[in-house]
Amino acid sequence: MTTEHAKHALPSYLNAEDLGPWGVYLQQIDRVTPHLGSLSRWVETLKRPKRILTVDVPIERDDGTIAHYEGYRVQHNMSRGPGKGGVRFHQDVTLSEVMALSAWMTVKNASVNVPYGGAKGGIRVDPKTLSRGELQRLTRRYTSEISLIIGPNKDIPAPDVNTNEQVMAWMMDSYAMIEGNLSTGVVTGKPISLGGSLGRREATGRGVFVVGREAAAKRGVAIAGARVAVQGFGNVGGVAATMFSDAGSKIIAVQDHTATVVHQGGLDVALLHKFVAETGGVANFPGAEQTLGRDAFWDIESDILIPAALEQQITAANAPRIRTKIILEGANGPTTPEADDILTDKDVLIVPDVLANAGGVTVSYFEWVQDFSSFFWTEDEINARLTRIMQEAFNAVWVVAQDKKVTLRTATFILACTRVLQAREVRGLYP
Repeated sequence: MTTEHAKHALPSYLNAEDLGPWGVYLQQIDRVTPHLGSLSRWVETLKRPKRILTVDVPIERDDGTIAHYEGYRVQHNMSRGPGKGGVRFHQDVTLSEVMALSAWMTVKNASVNVPYGGAKGGIRVDPKTLSRGELQRLTRRYTSEISLIIGPNKDIPAPDVNTNEQVMAWMMDSYAMIEGNLSTGVVTGKPISLGGSLGRREATGRGVFVVGREAAAKRGVAIAGARVAVQGFGNVGGVAATMFSDAGSKIIAVQDHTATVVHQGGLDVALLHKFVAETGGVANFPGAEQTLGRDAFWDIESDILIPAALEQQITAANAPRIRTKIILEGANGPTTPEADDILTDKDVLIVPDVLANAGGVTVSYFEWVQDFSSFFWTEDEINARLTRIMQEAFNAVWVVAQDKKVTLRTATFILACTRVLQAREVRGLYP
């Protein structure tokens, strides 16, 4: 066992030599522990998921063969309310990853003070290899396998990587068939016609923009004219790019799985969205000055950098090359602890994922509340409430960071973990 993790009581189902994303999360908990005071006696609670369900997901393929896929649902902590977190379909999904994502959801929900615990789910599959019928059968079978532990008062899934409104509709319908009654609040991120919320699709990207605007004000960076580089041009990066562009920023670089496109005068974001919808990626976008290789993205100088793709993108290997003032983590876990330290030493302000991308779960909370009451708000009301919550959360974290002279990530963990462990302490242990 490595020295780094020797102090942790690691479960037998993880590889102590390669803990993956869960190892990153444990390091973050170690950093916050000295700031928890008397609550630190409960900190081991945060290092152990409450419940882990691993399921076999068999489906019949279109050609008549039977295929089996690994599925997970992890409920990390539910001291403050029912579990909440997305479901991702990706060929590289692992238990370590889903555990870490569920734990970050615990912190994220507490950081914006919505009454949820953290959960996450996933299936180890490349959805591009499945037909629409196969994808529906996979989703429905997975839902049936995890139905024992989900529900509007237990654990509420939502879209994540490679899942969307349609997948949520299939999950909701499957749960309704199993339970014998329609419960629209079992998932969020649904189509509007099935109890979805206005503004939900844009919520994560909007939240990134709102906290980015707050961070820029603290750092003296004018949003109008700011040079912004975005990694990932999907639901988060694409929306954030649009909002920054609308506010007068120059989106100088965008990277997705196909290429890195650059225009120092600012890419036409609306045209780029249209181009990506037609071609499937940013590669060969005619409005770019140049197209670079994947790794060259990290050499582009900017005022604001938004990693909005997958985890562990900014590492000790590329962090020394990054030249920016503010990093807004649109993705979950995009920066390793080693890279965190390098960038902090370079005076880069990092707004952590557990705060920066919490807009999605905030509007998921709004959706859940609306489903319970069957009374729906206007998009303006939703956006105004989201903006207020994100601004208040950022400013609360900023005060902690200044008071304790710690990074925004550690400050967010201090605030969130204090809320979680206070709930744990006052509830006590049963029996």
